[in-house]
Amino acid sequence: MDRSIFACIPVLLLVILSWTLPCSSDDRLAVGKTLSPGETLISDGGAFAMGFFSPSSKSNSTTTTSSGLYLGIWYNNIPKLTVVWVADQVAPISDHPSSPASTLAVSNDGNLVLSDGATGRVIWKTNVTGGGANASATAVLENSGNLMLRLPAEDGGAVLWQTFDHPGDAFLPGMKIGVTYRTHGGVRLVSWRGATDPSPGNFSFGGDPDRPLQVVIWRGRHVYWRTNPWKGYMVDSNYQKEGGKSAIYTAVVSTDDEIYAAFTLSDGAPPMQYTLGYAGDLRLQSWSNESSSWATFAKYPTRACSVFGSCGAFGYCAGDAAASTCHCLEGFEPASGGDWRRGDFSMGCRRSRPVECSDGFVAVTNLKLPDWYLHVGNRSYDECAAECRRNCSCVAYAYANLTGSSNRDSTRCLVWGGDLVDMEKVVNTWGDFGETLYLRLAGAGRKPRTSALRFALPIVLASILVPVCILICAPKIKEMVKKKYGEKNKRRALRVLSIPDELGHEIPAKDLEFPFVEYGKVIVATDNFSEASLIGKGDFGKVYKHRNLVRLVGCSIEGDEKLLIYEYMPNKSLDASLFKCNRKPVLDWSIRFRIVKGIARGLLYLHQDSRLTIIHRDLKASNILLDTEMNPKISDFGMARIFGDNQQNEVTKRVVGTYFGVLLLEIVCGSKISSTDLIEDSPNLPLYAWNLWNEGKAENMIDSTIMANCLLDEAMLCIHVALLCVQENLNDRPLMSDVVLILEKGSKSLPAPNRPDILHKTIMK
Repeated sequence: MDRSIFACIPVLLLVILSWTLPCSSDDRLAVGKTLSPGETLISDGGAFAMGFFSPSSKSNSTTTTSSGLYLGIWYNNIPKLTVVWVADQVAPISDHPSSPASTLAVSNDGNLVLSDGATGRVIWKTNVTGGGANASATAVLENSGNLMLRLPAEDGGAVLWQTFDHPGDAFLPGMKIGVTYRTHGGVRLVSWRGATDPSPGNFSFGGDPDRPLQVVIWRGRHVYWRTNPWKGYMVDSNYQKEGGKSAIYTAVVSTDDEIYAAFTLSDGAPPMQYTLGYAGDLRLQSWSNESSSWATFAKYPTRACSVFGSCGAFGYCAGDAAASTCHCLEGFEPASGGDWRRGDFSMGCRRSRPVECSDGFVAVTNLKLPDWYLHVGNRSYDECAAECRRNCSCVAYAYANLTGSSNRDSTRCLVWGGDLVDMEKVVNTWGDFGETLYLRLAGAGRKPRTSALRFALPIVLASILVPVCILICAPKIKEMVKKKYGEKNKRRALRVLSIPDELGHEIPAKDLEFPFVEYGKVIVATDNFSEASLIGKGDFGKVYKHRNLVRLVGCSIEGDEKLLIYEYMPNKSLDASLFKCNRKPVLDWSIRFRIVKGIARGLLYLHQDSRLTIIHRDLKASNILLDTEMNPKISDFGMARIFGDNQQNEVTKRVVGTYFGVLLLEIVCGSKISSTDLIEDSPNLPLYAWNLWNEGKAENMIDSTIMANCLLDEAMLCIHVALLCVQENLNDRPLMSDVVLILEKGSKSLPAPNRPDILHKTIMK
């Protein structure tokens, strides 16, 4: 046999290998050079590679005949294909052997451009501006996995674009996740749609632009999971392995311009990354050479009830990942005991006893703090506590010293004024930092007094204070007697305006905190109540306007006649636009939805946050006034009732007025409750709406004049809430605090509405 044949075998093997293996190149791509399928860039150090891949591939090898190719970056030294970034997520290429190959190149204006080989169209490109000034730009694949498009050192070395600013589903060492204060923007991870589908999925992860102290997983536009607010650590070592040979260090940097988190690895540590899965889970993973797989060291959400808002208002998630459940905070009980026992915690918890402004605070430790907090700047701990203590609407507070902050304010005072949502008892997993929440609770901070002290203390105080008060007040009394106007009318006002509450107890008008206007000024303002100033007449008197239409708020009394002075509302009442065809275009959907939320917030204030618990009992479109900006103001409290401090859910003695839910339906459909044009054979509007809801035709309720620009999800949410508010069983109806929360944040877990109250009785919670 000819030995020359054997001599050719090595050459033939090299030729064969050159046909079957991807051609390697260096770590950069300059103008005039291209990257095609089968070719790769390898980072200096060999950690990462960039090229074309197929998501279904089991290794890094690809061929020019693969369909559905993507341009991406992956780990170069890991046998399992692990892609960390994809360029053409939305439009993959489909090269064919008979077509020219698709290419990635740096264009003359300094942009990276991915072109389709068959059609020549641009599939993907960067957004660098500057034109010819960037003609010398070069794309370099760093050993961190970051592809940087930058100018050479002799031209300044500026970074024009980098993948770390436009990540995929992986958070790598050296990358920053956070928020820039000026733009409220920041870097976000975006999940894949599926295990082998790199197109953008439903979940994203990044800094919260509304509350930059925390990072969030979003599901679409809604929060799916969130971290605890940052409490000030600079660098934290969170993971160690094999006697401390490897560790991951997480740092948070806060300046006047931005706040962001980043992490680094110790020397010799295996590859580690965070990945955002297509099901919404964020995982901290480390590569194991022993098992040739990625090991998960932490996963978020940590438990089933860790998903945002799972435990409802004033509920918190606790337990291990296998057996987690919801609990109520101390002093609270399930709002719906039956639902709670069935494992439905969405209604949350309510106070077991009503809280008073004089009540103190209890410490709830080892907690992930609730969302929707207000960050009050430049406060010490004592000042933060005092800020909440003196505000009767403040429900809770928390404090931390932001020692890692390099901005001017290194304090973190958080206060809450509404429902506490999304709390969790912290478990000992990576990245959890439990805190103490100080919660206002009924009876907290009150010390029982002995009977002797209870009787003796008033006597001692009286013997000291009465003489002192006489000495101090005598000159003031003499001065007040000399006044010709104002005080006489004010005393009469206090007598006339003193009204009984629903329990029959008299509430002095001085506690209502009305401002007063001298009667003489009212005479001048209305031209002595002239006919020219008369706006209209009601059941209880006449309505006049100030001659210059300035805003006057207050009340005045002449004799025993009551005069109420309202803010002038140029857009009249809601019914003037809502039910008149020629005025309906003024109320597009965005304005209607804003009005709905404004009315709900106003009712919540009357029911819960005002000093006196007020039930309006006559809520209708004609009693909703609109200012120049179409903001709603609730008026006409002639049928209102005031309840005692210890009443949370009460039934009024007289059945009068209108449901909030009915008004909500009227706003959505643009028709009155009594409209025969809309409700057809139904006895009233709520029952008509409920029938359509059961038939899956609720969108037919929406006013045809707003359909073109209506956000269907918001309108359907309003109809759903309205039907919940008019249910026949009082206990089935949501509290106004729940209504406000649902309207502001949305909800995917509302219960189905039961049959509405056909008799249309108003008994408000």
